[in-house]
Amino acid sequence: MHILFLTDNFPPEVNAPASRTFEHCREWVKAGHEVTVITCAPNFPGGKVFAGYRNALFARERMDGIEVIRVWSYITANEGFLKRTLDYVSFMCAAIPASFRVRRPDVVVATSPQFFTACAGYVVGALRRVPYVFELRDLWPESIRAVGAMKQSSLLDWLEKLELFLYRRAAAVVSVTHAFKRNLVARGIAADKIHVVTNGADLALFRPREKDAALAAELGLTGKFVAGYIGTHGLAHALTTLLDAARLLQDEGRSDIHLLFLGNGASKAALVERARELDLHNVTFIDTVPKAEVVRYWSLLDASIIHLRRTDLFKTVIPSKLFECMAMGIPVLHGVEGESAEIVTREGVGLTFPPEDAAALRDRLVTLAQDEGLRAHLGRSGVTAAQGYDRAALAANMLSVISGVARTGARGPGVAAPDKQDGAERA
Repeated sequence: MHILFLTDNFPPEVNAPASRTFEHCREWVKAGHEVTVITCAPNFPGGKVFAGYRNALFARERMDGIEVIRVWSYITANEGFLKRTLDYVSFMCAAIPASFRVRRPDVVVATSPQFFTACAGYVVGALRRVPYVFELRDLWPESIRAVGAMKQSSLLDWLEKLELFLYRRAAAVVSVTHAFKRNLVARGIAADKIHVVTNGADLALFRPREKDAALAAELGLTGKFVAGYIGTHGLAHALTTLLDAARLLQDEGRSDIHLLFLGNGASKAALVERARELDLHNVTFIDTVPKAEVVRYWSLLDASIIHLRRTDLFKTVIPSKLFECMAMGIPVLHGVEGESAEIVTREGVGLTFPPEDAAALRDRLVTLAQDEGLRAHLGRSGVTAAQGYDRAALAANMLSVISGVARTGARGPGVAAPDKQDGAERA
C-alpha cells in the first residue's frame, strides 16, 4: 500500500505533530508499506529555516525509509493570526500540485492542527481519485477563540463550516482524543467513521535514565529539585503561571526548587522579559534542542509541569508530552482539566492542579520536593502505564484504519471511484 501523508510539521522539527507523524510513518514503512510525506522546509516555531535546508519550490530526501517531499511555503514565526494563516494556506497551495509528482497513492492522510492541510488532503484525494483520511489533532478554528487570537467574526463562522465539510467528506477521521470524537458526533458527524488513536511515546527513546550529571553541573542545577516545562511556549500554554509560582517560591526562600524551561514559541520573549522584571533567580530558559538531545534535559527533571490556559476547549485535549513523561518515569504536575487530568489520576502518574493557579502549583512543587517516596511511586506508575501508550502499537492501530479505507475504497461523499489507470509515474 502507498500512503501519501500531508503535514506542515515534520522532523527535524521536534513538536508533537512532527514526532507523531514521523514515528507513525516509520512504523508503517517497517510493516512493508510505501510512505510519502509532503511537508515544508523545517522552521517551527521560530519561523526560520533550519540549517542545512532551503525554502525551495520542491526538494526530496529520504528519512528512515520515508520519502519526504518539501515544498515552498510562506514562513513566519508562530505568532499572529494573519501571518500564520498565510503560512497554512501557502502550504496547502503548494502541496496539491506536488502530489502529482509522486506515484498514485492508495490513500491520502492529512493532519491538523489547522485544517488547511486537510483541505489539501480532500482536494488531492478527489483529483487522484483515492480516499482521504482526516487526522484530527486540534479543534481548529475553535482553538483560535480559546486563546483569544481572534475575536468572534463571520470569518470564524465560515471556517467552522469548512471544518465540518472536511469531516463529512473524509473516508475516516482519526481523532487523538475521545473528547474530540464526542464533539464531532454532537455536531452531526457519523460516529462510525471516527476512530480514536491517542498520542503516545517512542518507548525506545523515552525510558527511565539517570540524571545527566554533566548537564546538571553545566546549568548550575546540581543538588536542586528541578521541575521543568519542555515544549512550545505559546499563547495556549499560559506559562506566566509558572513564573508566578517561581516568584512565590523565591519569596519564601525555597532556593532548592528550580524551574527549567526548554523550547521556543510566540510567548518565549515575553516570558524571558517577565522573569527578568521579577528578578527570578530560580528559572532557566533554554532554546529548542534536537530531539535526540531532549532526553538529556528530561533526565534532569524531578517533576514535569504540563499546563494550558483555563478554557473548556482544553478539557478535550491530551498534551503529548504527558506520555513522554510517563515513559521516562517523571512525576507530572498537571495543570490541564478534562480528559488528560483523568489519565493522570487514573494511572497515578502525577498530581493535578487548577490551570492558571500559581499558588496551587507552588504547593504541588513543595509537596513533591519534600516527598521522595511519593516521587518514586508516581515515577514507577508512569513507566508501567506508558506500556499502554507505546507509539509502535498506536501506529499499528492507525494503520489498521488506513488499510481498511484503502482496501474498501471507502470515500467521503462526492469523491469519484478510483481510476486504475491514473498516473503511475514518479517525477
